[in-house]
Amino acid sequence: MEVIELDEEELNSYGGKLLSDGRRGLFIHGWEIESRRGSILNSSSVLQWEQKLKTSHLPEMVFGENSLILKHVSSGAKIHFNALDALIGWKHKSLPPVEVPAAAQWKFRSKPFQQVILDYDYTFTTPYSGSETIEIDTEKGTSGKLSDGSCNLIWEYCKEQIDVVSLASKEPILYYDEVVLYEDELADNGVSLLTVKVRVMPSSWFLLLRFWLRVDGVLMRLRDTRMHCIFKSKENPVILRECCWREASFQALNAKGYPADSAAYSDPSIISQKLPVVMHKSQKLKLPCPSMKA
Repeated sequence: MEVIELDEEELNSYGGKLLSDGRRGLFIHGWEIESRRGSILNSSSVLQWEQKLKTSHLPEMVFGENSLILKHVSSGAKIHFNALDALIGWKHKSLPPVEVPAAAQWKFRSKPFQQVILDYDYTFTTPYSGSETIEIDTEKGTSGKLSDGSCNLIWEYCKEQIDVVSLASKEPILYYDEVVLYEDELADNGVSLLTVKVRVMPSSWFLLLRFWLRVDGVLMRLRDTRMHCIFKSKENPVILRECCWREASFQALNAKGYPADSAAYSDPSIISQKLPVVMHKSQKLKLPCPSMKA
């Protein structure tokens, strides 16, 4: 995918403009698309997050200030992605820990004189597929601030799927970014990584939220959430969302003739089709009319 930097005049010719106030992103066809980046959590922030999540375990690198925000301005609907909500999903789901012969050795490296009991999901696998709110301008007449409404967006199950052929067309990329939410290298025995990517074209926006897990020699897990919204000037936007979870043990892959060496599985995009699907669902969201904000 080739991303060409457009100047402001070229961006305007496609109906877009850069966000103001030094924010990273653009406004196009009623959508405000913004990505935010910051440093990893410091020690005091880690303690605060552990208290919020009621846990003493967090990934090695948590980018607590990173986020991706897509806001449909006229309806107030906002879809956003952040590490805290993703970890709330991890904590709530609380999967059993992956059993691995080397697990105790990982922990003994840092605490060689303590017996180790793995009683939590150290892979930080999350069912997270994004966060959403409807922001209601209840205080415009006073302070001009926006406050979150209590209503949630309603996704409906459907048989429609994202048109990947149209996404492969050679449209110019008006905006692209990849935001890391958290990462853990499992003490050099694999990777646990949650990222979200967005790209904006003249006709639509598309994003991929991906959780990628590789426990070397044991297990691979891929949880993808894709969203696509086509710009339509005379209709309220419709967002298609596809969630697909894939998973396989190294043993099962080796039995099918795939390599047993973990080095062969560094890029999830290349090996995703080798992993069997354990869950797939398609949903769509019709954004509310602006009148619903009243």
